[in-house]
Amino acid sequence: MFALAFLVSGVALGVLNDGATVVDLGVVRLQAGLGVILLCTLLAGVLLGGLAIVVSVVMPLRRAQRSASPATAGAVPATASLASTTEP
Repeated sequence: MFALAFLVSGVALGVLNDGATVVDLGVVRLQAGLGVILLCTLLAGVLLGGLAIVVSVVMPLRRAQRSASPATAGAVPATASLASTTEP
C-alpha cells in the first residue's frame, strides 16, 4: 500500500516538475528533468540519513551487546528452565 502511494506521489512530482534542469557539480554536468533530480536528491537524503543512524546508533549498540554477551555466557536462559519442567 505504501509502495503504491509513493509511486503515485513520484509520478505526480515528475508530471508537475517536467522542466529540463542542469545540475553542475564542477567536474560533471547532469541534465535531467526537475522531477527526476528531486527524486534522486530525496533518495540520496534517505540513504545518507540511514547511514548516519547506523553509524551513530546501531553500531554502538551492537558493540555494547557484544561486550556484554561474554559476561552472561555462563548464565542459564529463562526459557531453558521452563523447557526442562514441562516433560510429556
